[in-house]
Amino acid sequence: MKPKFTALALGLALLVPLGAAAPAAADHTAHRSAVSERPVQWTPHVLDGAVKDILRVGNTVVVAGEFDSVAEADGGRTHRLPNIFAFEHGTGRILREFSPRVDGTVNSVVPGPDGTVVIGGSFRTVNDTDARGLARMRLTDGSRVAAFTATLDGGSANRLATDGSRLYVGGSFPGIGGTARPTLARLDPVTGAVDTAFAPQVAEQRRGNLRVQDLALSPDGRRLVIDGTFTKVDGLDRYQIAMLDAATGKPTRWSTRAFEPECDYSRVYTYMRQIDFAPDGSYFVLVTGGGPQVKPGLCKSVVRFENNDTANAEPTWVNKTGGDSLYAVEATGAAVYAGGHQRWMDNEQGALNPGPGSVAREGIAALDPRTGRALAWNPGRSRGHGVEALHATPDGLYVGSDTERLAGEYHARLGMFPLG
Repeated sequence: MKPKFTALALGLALLVPLGAAAPAAADHTAHRSAVSERPVQWTPHVLDGAVKDILRVGNTVVVAGEFDSVAEADGGRTHRLPNIFAFEHGTGRILREFSPRVDGTVNSVVPGPDGTVVIGGSFRTVNDTDARGLARMRLTDGSRVAAFTATLDGGSANRLATDGSRLYVGGSFPGIGGTARPTLARLDPVTGAVDTAFAPQVAEQRRGNLRVQDLALSPDGRRLVIDGTFTKVDGLDRYQIAMLDAATGKPTRWSTRAFEPECDYSRVYTYMRQIDFAPDGSYFVLVTGGGPQVKPGLCKSVVRFENNDTANAEPTWVNKTGGDSLYAVEATGAAVYAGGHQRWMDNEQGALNPGPGSVAREGIAALDPRTGRALAWNPGRSRGHGVEALHATPDGLYVGSDTERLAGEYHARLGMFPLG
């Protein structure tokens, strides 16, 4: 379960020893204010590729993505740590004892049972053993847990989510471990066994291949929001987004037609990107990308919906970039952070230019959760492809991307903004 963090929970989290399992509540951390515009100086540097996901477990921070080399915060020793590594929160000390060998991109990492983490991606092996797309590993040394036997039957895992007792996997796979589960499955986080009681029928992609692009669990673990290329779930119209009852896998009454309009081009199967629930579970937010042109609809925007049972729901608010894609979103109660390669926010009338009322926000922004308008927070970062990882912790916000400048300073592909 993912309850709102309290001051007591914060204190307990900071006391968790390295390698111990933290509650999944860390994924829905609440803040009372926006974070500082000045990043800390102790985060390591990822020297190539891109960071795809970040997870703090106690005082251990796990960084996942598609990269090869990592340097100490002081720019000193460089380590070869392909696609995943860990460091100590607060000091940046790279934890060399955690050194799994993963032969491909790691898209997502979540807490696992008994001092482990579970990873998902497009890799084929972990520590030279077959582990297509999924693996569970110990935080103490990066060793693979052999009892976790789940492997994808093809494709890749795009996003994982867990409530501590159930593990949800979304991606482009046809099944897991020989059990047909196109694009979406629920597993036992200890063994990786497929839960046969959870079998939503995700179908009829609008283009390309069928996939779940992203998913998010509500803080109480009762609802699962998914997005992707699909247009139907269990035979019901669900255009690129659906809300499921997490217990049964059945679609709830909630639906929206907001994402029916085209916003794609030949290189993009879906413009849907990351989803995140507010810490209190009352609403969720998502971000979208799109093609090279500005088109009608909700491409290249941040969108808020209420967590309720409304059919044909309309967004509570929308904030558009005016032509630049967004990839990552994190809601903390005090702010909604959005990362991508945007140049502006509040730019509903922009068309690859700053329209009336727009504000400059290079590569990262914070929005008011109530109104959707940009907050004054504006550290800036080199745009590149964009931010793909945002992770709130009790004392700040981690940011992962593919560029080296953050708030005017050198922070290669990884940084952390503390609560000020």
